[in-house]
Amino acid sequence: MNAIPARLDHLVLATPLLAETVADFTRRTGVPPAPGGVHVGLGTRNHLVSLGGGAYLEIIGPDPEQPEPTGPRPFDVDTLTTARTVTWAISPPDLDAAVATARTRGYDPGAPRPMSRRRPDGTLLKWRLTDGDNQHPSGLVPFLIDWGASPHPTASDLPTTPLLSLRATAPFPAEIRPLLAALDTGLLLTDGPVGLSFTVDTPRGPVTFG
Repeated sequence: MNAIPARLDHLVLATPLLAETVADFTRRTGVPPAPGGVHVGLGTRNHLVSLGGGAYLEIIGPDPEQPEPTGPRPFDVDTLTTARTVTWAISPPDLDAAVATARTRGYDPGAPRPMSRRRPDGTLLKWRLTDGDNQHPSGLVPFLIDWGASPHPTASDLPTTPLLSLRATAPFPAEIRPLLAALDTGLLLTDGPVGLSFTVDTPRGPVTFG
């Protein structure tokens, strides 16, 4: 089992068919993800599951109730043919300081930009994040996020599937390890096809998602 990275905020499981992926997660784990909310203007919505330890899983896909967005949907949702763990996020104590430190170490996470989502109860959540993976578009290098004054998603009563492990592989891991080190992630990267997978503990036993 690979160690869980420090300051993990959330994992992103993107899908072209949100309802089907949520149903599949429920079937495999016995735990139904909770509706997260709508990304207004981006054409997506999400469902959430707590991973324990202040981290969570975001299942994100197209929102059929929104009009087509003017640009591509987040996380390359428009290009996916099946659900896939596409990336992950960490939450440093000071987002701007973490960006500055990473730049001195040779990796630019990108400038933080504002985002928002409206929860089903009408609450508007606002946060800042970096685009991440600017130097290696594999999804293996996390983006950085700061929830500011908004309540963290895990502050609500989310269903829980505790995270047991996060596994990351790449055909040339030596290219990516310095970028992970620049962000102090502690993620163990091993040799293999490019990809992220994670295992959660569930009422039906450990379940792995790729």
